[in-house]
Amino acid sequence: MKKRVHRAREDAEFSFILGMSRVPVLAYFTGTWPKAIEPCRVMDLVVGDIADDCTGRLTIVRTDITRCPAATERYGITGAPSYLLLKEGEVVAHGTGLMTIAELRTFLDDHL
Repeated sequence: MKKRVHRAREDAEFSFILGMSRVPVLAYFTGTWPKAIEPCRVMDLVVGDIADDCTGRLTIVRTDITRCPAATERYGITGAPSYLLLKEGEVVAHGTGLMTIAELRTFLDDHL
C-alpha cells in the first residue's frame, strides 16, 4: 500500500483520520481471514493506483476489520473488501467486493 493511503491500526486512529480530513474520505476495509486475504491484496493495488490520481481531493484510509471493531460495527461492514465514501463524516456511498480500477473510479466519480 502506498504512502498516500493512511492505515488505521485502531478505532481511535480511524476516527482521528476521519476528523482531520478536509476532503471526502474513502474508507477501505480489509480482512485477514483466508477468504479475504487475496481479494484484499488485489484491492491494495487498485486503491494504491487511485490514490495516485486523487491526491489532494480524497483521503484514503485502509482499515483492518479485526483491528477496528467499533468502526466496523458502526458502519455495518460485514465483509472484506468493503468501501465507504464519506463526506463531512456522512456515508454517501458503500461498495463491496473486488473492483477493477475503472469500476472504483466510476464509484468515486459518481459520488464525489
